[in-house]
Amino acid sequence: MTTAHETMVRGMLRSYPADLGHVDQEALARCIEECVACAQSCTACADACLSEVRVADLGKCVRTDLDCADICETTGRVLSRHTGYDANVTRAQLTACAAACKACGDECAKHAPMHEHCRICADACRRCEEACQELLAVLG
Repeated sequence: MTTAHETMVRGMLRSYPADLGHVDQEALARCIEECVACAQSCTACADACLSEVRVADLGKCVRTDLDCADICETTGRVLSRHTGYDANVTRAQLTACAAACKACGDECAKHAPMHEHCRICADACRRCEEACQELLAVLG
């Protein structure tokens, strides 16, 4: 099932007036979508952690959530820009995003048995990490 956001991302890529070159538009669209979804999940997870009774036990989780959310949001924006494209910057941003998603996914997975929001966030992080790695592989 296609969501409104997925339609928007793909529509924006299709409507770009210049040639996007040899980039795999499906991998690009998926990565943008996963970055946006992960940023939202991480932001919500951090907020949920702050509402837990034992919030002091979740300090590292909140920190990795917020770092990951910021990096994913930035990555989605960088990937949405095509004018003056710099492959080196894109590769570095994707690498940083994959690393942040791995760290956050690992941290949230530790808390997943006790907190459903951490399980959901860990899943979103894994999907985003995978999408970043897939896009990196096709960028060369």
